[in-house]
Amino acid sequence: MGLSRDDPLHWSVRTSTIGRGTIGRGKIMETLRYLLDNFEKIISIALMSIMTIVLTFQVFMRYVMNNSLSWSEELARYLFVWLIYIAISYGAQSIKHIKIDAAMALFPKRWRRWVLVVGDVLFLGFCLFICWTAWGIIERQLILDQHSPAMQMPIWILYAAPLVGFGLTAIREVQTIYVRLTHPDLDC
Repeated sequence: MGLSRDDPLHWSVRTSTIGRGTIGRGKIMETLRYLLDNFEKIISIALMSIMTIVLTFQVFMRYVMNNSLSWSEELARYLFVWLIYIAISYGAQSIKHIKIDAAMALFPKRWRRWVLVVGDVLFLGFCLFICWTAWGIIERQLILDQHSPAMQMPIWILYAAPLVGFGLTAIREVQTIYVRLTHPDLDC
């Protein structure tokens, strides 16, 4: 179950509380808010749809036309990698990433929010570490100028997925930390 628009952890509530009265007026601002709220979901759906179309076309070509496509499986693999990393950000945005909920019962109620903030800060540090590491790998791939075997796509595009995915996740974690710190009445 996702977050409702009334939930303080929902991104549109976060954006609408900044400069209330100006943001959200007009069709353009509503569209931008929708895109910010659903960016990861939209990209994930697009990647999954393209992957499904490519694989369906490959099955059709292989079993109906008796002619296999050399690039379809490679493209599907790369789309799947990108899908996973974008979905990590979606999980962080909707507060659905893996955590130990049972441990929260061990802490007094007034400490729970701070325990969650510490966990969010640690996860943010992990995201930034992955981004830094991924950037180093991308730099090496740019120097090596490797290309994929079937599509001849630069391989750094594949290695950019962790950088983009964990970069988006870091942004969502900063948003979550901000909301947890500015809404002390929030039930953790």
